[in-house]
Amino acid sequence: MYPSTPLLKTRFTQNFGIITFKQFKQKRFAHDLVVRKTTGKPIIKYGPGGRSSVSGHIATVFGSTGFLGRYLVSKLAKHGTQVVLPYRDEDAKRHLKVTGDLGQVVFLEFDLRNEQNIIEAVRHSDIVYNLIGRDYETKNFTYEKVHIEGAERIAKLCKKFDVSRLVHVSALNADINSPSRFLRTKALGEKAVKEQFPDVTIVRPGYMFGPEDRFLNRLSGFPYELMVNHGETLFSPVYVIDVATALETMMKNETTISSTYELYGPAVYSMREIYDIIDDIMKKKRTRLNVPNPIALGITKLLTYLPWPYLTPDEIERYCISDKPGKAVGGGEVKTFSDLGVELVDLESKAIQVVRRYRSNTHFDQPISKNIGKVKKGVYHVEY
Repeated sequence: MYPSTPLLKTRFTQNFGIITFKQFKQKRFAHDLVVRKTTGKPIIKYGPGGRSSVSGHIATVFGSTGFLGRYLVSKLAKHGTQVVLPYRDEDAKRHLKVTGDLGQVVFLEFDLRNEQNIIEAVRHSDIVYNLIGRDYETKNFTYEKVHIEGAERIAKLCKKFDVSRLVHVSALNADINSPSRFLRTKALGEKAVKEQFPDVTIVRPGYMFGPEDRFLNRLSGFPYELMVNHGETLFSPVYVIDVATALETMMKNETTISSTYELYGPAVYSMREIYDIIDDIMKKKRTRLNVPNPIALGITKLLTYLPWPYLTPDEIERYCISDKPGKAVGGGEVKTFSDLGVELVDLESKAIQVVRRYRSNTHFDQPISKNIGKVKKGVYHVEY
């Protein structure tokens, strides 16, 4: 190995109140230099590794203030990657400031419809993650404007400014012929992004669960267990940290270029089985009701008039669609977690982190019963 020009650094020591300064040399070796295959740009890292080191990567994360975004940013920043975080709401991004060392987390206010804002966010990055998505529509941002037009705009500008990598997060079950507009627009967005940036890596996660999710929290927080499709729809919930780990791995693994990944959990559950797991953790038996689809669609349509819709008609449509493997855009192999070497966590072992807060004070500190989960003493904490 051939070291490059040594770096001169200053180290000081204090002995009996006297401060002395010494200079020492830090050598860089060939393995500290990485060259991107797509653009040929060099990435030089230094430091022992970790939060206060520099990985050499600059990553832009659109949608960083969302559920998945906070975990991805934490994983990137704690390994010395400088992250650029476009945001809309000043209060929504505050918790991300402490995820990285000083100067490693850069915030930029942006509007998805403003190309100049997007250019400022991606122009210095070697990888861009697009995690932007909407569970419900507003008058300014419909599914089409976010999932298709916004995604296409980001991909076009990434290509224009020679960004090495683009990772586009879609959704499991995305299909142009789906009865759900959310899933249809996600599929159309994949196609639009692929046309603008052919080397894009497309990621389709399933229903994600974790402390701030909209899956287990929603199913646990209501006094009744409401179901559609008689609770027979099949789901493969995936732990949000597993998805964040996979996305981080894609930054360094260039075999993921121009690939499609479907990231779903290790086990398949019906809605009834998920409710059974929640009941065992909560130590409470709630009344279970099946709501016919027409009634559920009518009620959720009324809920859309609230300032923040709790449940939308499109989500009712999605609750009737079982998770199943799909096809890559333009054909080709669809890869999974196993191709990235990520070890998965099952729903039973982590659901207590989410559901425990909904227990009564009588059972709050008790472990779950019936030996369903693999919960051990001392593991009730949030991982990052």
